[in-house]
Amino acid sequence: MRIMNIREEHADILLIGGGAAGCYAALTLGERHPELKVLLVDKANIKRSGCLAAGVNALNAYITPGHTPQDYVAYAKEDAAGIVREDLLLSMSEGLNDVTAKLEKLGLVIQKNPDGSYASRGWRNIRINGENIKPLLARAVLDQSNVKVRNHVNIVDYFVVDGKVCGAWGLDLKQEEIVLFVAKAVVCATGGAAGLYQPNHPGSSRHKMWYSPFNTGAGYAMGLRAGAEMTTFEMRFIALRCKGTIAPTGTIAQGVGAPQVNSRGEKYQGKYGNTTAQRLWAVVKENLSGNGPCYLATHGISPEQAAALERAYLNMAPAQTLFWRESGLSPQEFDVEIEGSEPYVVGGHTASGYWIGADRSTTLAGLFAAGDVAGGCPQKYVTGALVEGKIAAESAAQFVVTAAAKMDLTGIKDTICKQVQHFYGTADSPYTAESLEEAMQQAMDEYAGGIKTHYGYSENSLKIARRHIERLQSLSDNLRAADAYGLLKIFELRERLLVCQALLAHLAARKETRWPGFAEHLDYPKMRDEFKVFINSRLEEGQIKIIRRPLNVAAKEAVG
Repeated sequence: MRIMNIREEHADILLIGGGAAGCYAALTLGERHPELKVLLVDKANIKRSGCLAAGVNALNAYITPGHTPQDYVAYAKEDAAGIVREDLLLSMSEGLNDVTAKLEKLGLVIQKNPDGSYASRGWRNIRINGENIKPLLARAVLDQSNVKVRNHVNIVDYFVVDGKVCGAWGLDLKQEEIVLFVAKAVVCATGGAAGLYQPNHPGSSRHKMWYSPFNTGAGYAMGLRAGAEMTTFEMRFIALRCKGTIAPTGTIAQGVGAPQVNSRGEKYQGKYGNTTAQRLWAVVKENLSGNGPCYLATHGISPEQAAALERAYLNMAPAQTLFWRESGLSPQEFDVEIEGSEPYVVGGHTASGYWIGADRSTTLAGLFAAGDVAGGCPQKYVTGALVEGKIAAESAAQFVVTAAAKMDLTGIKDTICKQVQHFYGTADSPYTAESLEEAMQQAMDEYAGGIKTHYGYSENSLKIARRHIERLQSLSDNLRAADAYGLLKIFELRERLLVCQALLAHLAARKETRWPGFAEHLDYPKMRDEFKVFINSRLEEGQIKIIRRPLNVAAKEAVG
């Protein structure tokens, strides 16, 4: 039997995940609470990890002159067909412009109008040159004397003592060690879940997707296993993208005002509505009606506009610029074909994630959540994630004051070692983590509303999907790994399988179609008033228990 070394590290606050929310939480604690010892742990390297690794060309959540935070709340609520926590949206919206100003001070280039004002791209977003946004955040974090960064450490699970989250453990992928991070408060900022469904591109190109393929839903899975309450997983996010490159369409639609058209040249969006989900649904319906493919009508834009689009994509999705140059299909001469991605669970765009209080506390004492992993507050984008990181950091700092100082880790260490040793060895396994992952994605694609079924599902198909996921969870118990990276792949698979289990329960519980495009329940194709509620859940004895919460829940009652 192979034995892996185990070591401890202690801090006042543990930040899990070094993306936008995690980095801004670290920056906040560094600048405002230098007396606290902070650990930021990331499975990659914070300089180029998370959703912003490749950069971004706009800040999509900003309150422009003439508008208010309440306007943004109203927009997000309408886009989500009412299933939002307005208290969370308001506190997020009120901080958007402050974190934007902070980013500019850190060195982010925000494009300006001739009069010096920010160049907007609609009433709620502004243009930036953001290829280097993540290195800028990382540099600011590394400058904080009380913040230590641990790169290439994959957090696997929390440990809970007397009902309180007292830290987490993970695998140091470089040293091949188990690390216990003991803390008085923990902030989870691990991002959403990609890789649950079969993606647009198979095989070696499977990571050519909208969302970071290395975001496995780890934070969701850790929370579920620890007994945290989750919300609104059924509000999946499916991105409308440029076909092939999976580059963002908003750069074109908002950048040059290009409407969606079908193969007949008809503008069809007015027939379907204009929410985020409806814009995707319109493409699906037009294709099914024989009117596809669908495009963004760029033919005839000026040479200056075409050049501006090429520059914009270099800040976020350079594959689109390279495609135009290599193929000769300039957007000035040819419309840009569009398609939907596979479904994701991501709380930065939808309301899925941890059920939290106004202070971003979860239902587990000592645990806070921010960014894509936090539920109830859609349309966060980059700046909203930063705001939540700031709020969660301040709340964690206040919690530290009353937290217990010491605990006995002997039993926790024994449990962790047994869990790791179960998968760590040279014994042959009839399966690989990759083969089981492919089987999971195929089952979800075919039976749980993936690309293959045009995002539709039924009660019977969800039951079939659930059987497949349960079988794969059982098979995953027999996987074995020869090194830390192999263990990482096993734990990532098991995280995704648990998120799939929760997602299927949520899809089955919402017996309506509230967001056509994002989630179409074929047995219940209409919206129903009785489901104007939050669908929440907890994992109890291996099963997902569904809980309904009213929409008008007070902030103080949310996690009480």
